[in-house]
Amino acid sequence: MLTYERIAARETASGWRMLVMHGLGDSLEGYRWLPEALNLPWLGYLLINAPDEYHGGYSWYDFQNNPAPGIARSRAEVFELLDAERAGGVPSEQTFVFGFSQGCLMTLETGMRYPHRLAGLVGVSGYVHEPERAVRELSPVAATQRFFVTLGTYDPLLPADRVKGQLHLLQKDGGLDIQWRELAKDHTIAGEEEIAMIRAFLQGCKDKAAGIG
Repeated sequence: MLTYERIAARETASGWRMLVMHGLGDSLEGYRWLPEALNLPWLGYLLINAPDEYHGGYSWYDFQNNPAPGIARSRAEVFELLDAERAGGVPSEQTFVFGFSQGCLMTLETGMRYPHRLAGLVGVSGYVHEPERAVRELSPVAATQRFFVTLGTYDPLLPADRVKGQLHLLQKDGGLDIQWRELAKDHTIAGEEEIAMIRAFLQGCKDKAAGIG
């Protein structure tokens, strides 16, 4: 069972939510700044801790050995949380998913495999686990999901060219709706420039759902 903290939207009647998944060794504490930075009064948040302890923080999977079992386990737990939100009255169509680094990988996994349409998926400085296999195992609604991914041209951990190749494969062979942007950054979130892109994507998804624009 994942642990998380819920932050309500400033617009108290709003039904929009975003799950936030941190990177390796971090925790939900590292993303308390995000709601204020995004400044979207209609959006509430679930800041999530990954399931495995890792050097004072948490990890979504074992990146040093075989990551597949941990990814599958964490993906199932994210699905359980999304299902619980649906059961509690929050439609998946009003639920965004956001992740950084390992959390980005989990965000992409969720968008490719969760069986219900989500509002949109934002991945920052991550990569795709076994993209060829993922294309074979896409959910029936994967092609209707909207993805936005940011990459760092100076990222020493995840070279942008490698990740772009993975995303292109998902577009070409999987038919996925993926937008991506390269930024002059390393393995981080690049301040207001990047936040503004994410904000615009989230607002655009909400507007499209409402038939605006």
